[in-house]
Amino acid sequence: MLQQAGGASANDHIAFRSLRLSFNQTGGGGDEGDKGDKGDEGDKVTREITNSQFPIPFAEHGEQSVDANATLRESAAGRSPAKQLTTNNQQQITNNKQQTTNNKLGIPYIANIAEALGYEVAGEYHFAEQHLYARHYRHPEQDRFDLPKLFISEQQVDTLPAAIDQLIRQTVSEGSFYNLDNLNQAIATASTAKELEAIVTQLQGVFTRPWQPPRRSVVEAVNAVSQYGAWVLLHGYAVNHFTAYVNRQNTPFYPDIESTAHGLAELGIPMKARIEGNRSTGLRQTATHAVTEMVLVRDDTSGKLVRIPWTYAYYEIAERNLIEISPGKQELFEGFLRSQAQNLFEMTRK
Repeated sequence: MLQQAGGASANDHIAFRSLRLSFNQTGGGGDEGDKGDKGDEGDKVTREITNSQFPIPFAEHGEQSVDANATLRESAAGRSPAKQLTTNNQQQITNNKQQTTNNKLGIPYIANIAEALGYEVAGEYHFAEQHLYARHYRHPEQDRFDLPKLFISEQQVDTLPAAIDQLIRQTVSEGSFYNLDNLNQAIATASTAKELEAIVTQLQGVFTRPWQPPRRSVVEAVNAVSQYGAWVLLHGYAVNHFTAYVNRQNTPFYPDIESTAHGLAELGIPMKARIEGNRSTGLRQTATHAVTEMVLVRDDTSGKLVRIPWTYAYYEIAERNLIEISPGKQELFEGFLRSQAQNLFEMTRK
């Protein structure tokens, strides 16, 4: 649509969801013969990111992770303000059945990657009624590298009813997670573009569902309390949504969020009924409806994997405006507004 109008598309931010909880996990699972239809996911392991290539099993949404090649190259060359990188010897993938790992999930899990790429926390948001917390990250050289902001949220599992907390923990604790503690080291010791690309390939595996498909009854019980929590159980750390940036569309045919939303609706794309925010708040947002796709769950009666329809991702549209920060001084609003974000969380309600 934009290209046909002589414009261009840009990404304002990328949003991720997660579950905030911590648990101790001992690597290793049953024998090969006990895995059944679980395949390689039957083992509970902690995978380590290195600058050596090795195969990664991808879940359904692995291909939708962020392309970080250019930023990795800048970080490794010392031209991007990433955190100081260490140069210890690289470690190989860990799959030790006797090793116990404390998995701290939620925002810190994904933030390991963001911070290794030079992103810094730029704002935080509390959603007590929904048991959610979020941070947004901005790269200091966002404009130079044309990088999107990152909006990472988490379900604070221990604030949910005890029964729901337990159901989530039982499902997630069987997962296979990456140990991202050595990510900076892997970037620092990568000496070629091929090695950096191998790291990016491995990182794609983070943005999947790291645990087995949940039982259908678990999804339904969690969804009755938190549709957000049910979404993460089904989709894991897959991207929740990308966001078109109206300010960068550069076409008189779609100069604002109203014309853009109308244009998409004219193409038959189901759109959110209203636009959140106004020009004086600095941020105006709307979105497409979330798509529905077939997801895997385990049937409680037969124990077999079956597919059921569930909401997945949507496409947000954002328009940013100038706000007054002091008498006579204005600047472009680069943050997020809690009330509007709260409404957008509801786009995936089933």
